[in-house]
Amino acid sequence: FIGCDDYLGSDKVVDKCGICGGDNTACQVVSGVFKHTLTNLGYHKIVEIPEGATKINITEMSKSNNYLALRSRSGRSIINGNWAIDRPGRYEGGGTIFTYKRPNEISSTAGESFLADGPTNEILDVYMIHQQPNPGIHYEYVIPGANVISPQLPPHRRPGEPFNGQLEVTDSTNHEDEDLRETGTHTGQSAGIFPIIQPGRFSSHQPDNQVPAVQPSRRNREHNWKQIGTTECSTTCGRGSRYPIFLCVNRNTHEEVSESYCDSSAKPTPEEEACNIFPCPAFWDIGEWSECSKTCGLGMQHRQVLCRQMYANRTLTVQPYRCHHLEKPETTSTCQLKICSEWQIRTEWTSCSVPCGVGQRTRDVKCVSNLGDVVDDEECNMKLRPNDIENCDMGPCAKSWFLTEWSDRCSAECGSGVRTRSVVCMTNHISSLPLEGCGSNRPTDSTPCDNGPCAGKVEWFAGSWSQCSIECGSGTQQREVICIRKTENSFDALNPYECSYLERPPSQQTCYLKPCGAKWFSTEWSTCSKSCEGGFRVREVRCLSDDMTPSTQCDSQLKPEEKEACNTQDCIPEIDENCKDKYYNCNVVVQARLCVYTYYKTACCASCTRVANRQSGFLGRR
Repeated sequence: FIGCDDYLGSDKVVDKCGICGGDNTACQVVSGVFKHTLTNLGYHKIVEIPEGATKINITEMSKSNNYLALRSRSGRSIINGNWAIDRPGRYEGGGTIFTYKRPNEISSTAGESFLADGPTNEILDVYMIHQQPNPGIHYEYVIPGANVISPQLPPHRRPGEPFNGQLEVTDSTNHEDEDLRETGTHTGQSAGIFPIIQPGRFSSHQPDNQVPAVQPSRRNREHNWKQIGTTECSTTCGRGSRYPIFLCVNRNTHEEVSESYCDSSAKPTPEEEACNIFPCPAFWDIGEWSECSKTCGLGMQHRQVLCRQMYANRTLTVQPYRCHHLEKPETTSTCQLKICSEWQIRTEWTSCSVPCGVGQRTRDVKCVSNLGDVVDDEECNMKLRPNDIENCDMGPCAKSWFLTEWSDRCSAECGSGVRTRSVVCMTNHISSLPLEGCGSNRPTDSTPCDNGPCAGKVEWFAGSWSQCSIECGSGTQQREVICIRKTENSFDALNPYECSYLERPPSQQTCYLKPCGAKWFSTEWSTCSKSCEGGFRVREVRCLSDDMTPSTQCDSQLKPEEKEACNTQDCIPEIDENCKDKYYNCNVVVQARLCVYTYYKTACCASCTRVANRQSGFLGRR
């Protein structure tokens, strides 16, 4: 599209699409946010910038350790290619200049960005070098609508003249200096490839849309255009350009006269001439300092220093030996954002929490800034924090015998028995640990008691327990329990009713001699799958330990079967007395497939039914 620079004297402005005098109605804004969750480290494509795009803005939504990268569809890296991270700056690619920003201030939360006015002359791909969770990438660009018509060439512009005063550019290989091959991606050109600038040429004939020039008068034939020199070189090194200067002079005296004496259409076109094509001296290109490695105290920061050289208005990265004539700037430096806070002990240790034995004591420890203010503990080095609590030993405590009350019941319901109490040696402060050293005069823990003579008293009498019902695992054992009345030298058995007012001792209890180990357990068999001609039934078998939890310790050779055959007898057809063949040749009816008719199905009922059963069985097996 044609910019307003092509319309000399015009006061029009370019809209977002790059159309002179446009009103943005033909523009299409494309925008979005790339929020995909990525897992693999490395380059991931974000968005494609089409040819002709303008107002390009690719911005990371928040600061991260990821990097943006830009490359052409042909695979040529423009920014941050081949795992090499470029410093912020301006980079040429896709026919436009991209401004690469990477904020590195500690207080900044802004992410990286690519900005370009465009328009692009080829498709470009934007990538993200993924190293940590994606914070989101916002992208936006403007493209012309499908119905946009390019404006006509301005009437003053001659055919062949370049747009916007720019020179036509073609690529050609230049071998003037092999060491100038680009080692980075700053210029967007392939290594060893430099543009050769060809001047635009003015046509000597008039454009079709202009009025033919008036034939020069005879007086004009006495004057002509003459080159009197050239302009100064545009650069002092690195390949500049200059142009010849033509003046109108008298053909005979060669005296300079006004340009109106010469035919303006015959004035030669100033062609560009290369000058000062030798490379500029190399220089150290210094990047920005990185963030300080520490938020307080002495840290380190780094920056990138590259040897660069100008050639053909492009800055190239060259071998470092070309900058050996210059002192290389430092790439690392110490830094200190602020003085770190430090720990201060504000109080002495408190007294021990116990009068004797082992207790604890505390003191007040605070993190204090260099201004004397108390700040959060995180501001100080937690590894250097002094203890604010510790154990303290106040020596052994005095020990005493501690006694419970005597039991309420005598050990014998009649006759002589004893009552008991607990006796323990403990410290005289709160503690549950028995200690030694109370001495040998231990108080007694039992005392005699007598509930009177046992003669004539009714009570339950329990015999000894029988053997356990099983040799291992959980079993049961029994004993005899009878109601008796004691006498002086014997006892009499009574009806259990006589002792019903007394609590009867249990006559059965569980017993456990030893663990059995794991055993096979199985459920009941399921119902047989068929009632005749051989079916099968199943059950579930599990190996369980003593506590009924799954185990793998059972002998696999002793595992019970989980499936077995059943109902193997032949099926006996049910005989229906009302379903018989009335004719001897019913087999002919079957062969002729006449059983589908009601008459034949009734007349030859047995044969037709038998065939129908065979067919249904065949279909079932299928």
